[in-house]
Amino acid sequence: MNQILVDQLKEAVKEQFKDHGADHDFAHIERVFNMALYLQEQEGGDRTVIACAALLHDISDHKLNGGIMNDGGRVARQMLLERSQTPAFADQVADIVDGVSFKGAKVKDEAHSLELQIVRDADRLDAMGAIGIARAFHYGGGRNRPFYVAEMLPTEHTDFEAYAKDKTHTINHFHEKLLLLQDRLHTTTARKIGEKRHRLMEDFLSAFYEEWTFQSEHPQG
Repeated sequence: MNQILVDQLKEAVKEQFKDHGADHDFAHIERVFNMALYLQEQEGGDRTVIACAALLHDISDHKLNGGIMNDGGRVARQMLLERSQTPAFADQVADIVDGVSFKGAKVKDEAHSLELQIVRDADRLDAMGAIGIARAFHYGGGRNRPFYVAEMLPTEHTDFEAYAKDKTHTINHFHEKLLLLQDRLHTTTARKIGEKRHRLMEDFLSAFYEEWTFQSEHPQG
């Protein structure tokens, strides 16, 4: 692995994300980076490509850049070229950055390389389990979204723009994305890790609905 390049990118990304909220802060990026390297150890693939793409996977995400769609690859490519990387290498990493994001329940994932599969799996694992639950509610709270609105049902989005612009409540996010991730993990290693995290989310939702229903049926007046 090109450790000098990876260290340079890590410092640049850490500086850029130092003020972001916990749903998409540097700690999230670092978890994805570490998970991606672990998956690479088990599954193979180009370690430098995977490391760089993991560090840059949120570099210009639409949720963080004011709503500009599909801009991450462009920024990632520019950062790599500025650090004397070849256009071919920069294009390979940029292609992964543009392919990582979940784009809607009815949007098919394209997985044309093992490196993309690994970085995508690492990012999706961080959206699952206990940390995934915490991130979902942090994101929703930061945008003043309610926990749950019973009459507002989940949507199976058919395109990325509709998914990205949806402003539904946080519980819907589990049904529109988080609970779908287990079946969209590519690598054997990620699927094994994802099983436990998926069950935890199911258990959480079961408890949430039970408590919500109880409060609805026994209002305090």
